[in-house]
Amino acid sequence: MGSLERFIGILIENHAGAMPVWLAPSQAIVLNISENSAEYAHKVQQLLKKQGFRVESDLRNEKITYKIREHALQKLPYLLVVGDKERESNMVAVRARGGVDLGVMPLDTFVTRLQQDISQKVGPEPS
Repeated sequence: MGSLERFIGILIENHAGAMPVWLAPSQAIVLNISENSAEYAHKVQQLLKKQGFRVESDLRNEKITYKIREHALQKLPYLLVVGDKERESNMVAVRARGGVDLGVMPLDTFVTRLQQDISQKVGPEPS
């Protein structure tokens, strides 16, 4: 067990806690802007989980800037922000690690991007 613990420690230190998408315990998190979009955020999370991704959601009644900052500090590869506009158009606003705003995209486009990142063993660069 000692060598496994050392390996994990070296891995975490090498990536400064910002694991690549394929290795991250949580690959993305879905954040809702308001209570109105909480159901859609949960739907997005479940859809991504069914496709085999490790996704969580934060449906707390907090300001979106607070939630984005909190999860950015956790160095998650992708933050998906959903509000009323995204719900109506079946899209997600995507932020990559390091505060990179990838804009609003269809959910299918994000799924394709995530699949490519995992298959190519790449992801957002550590901040």
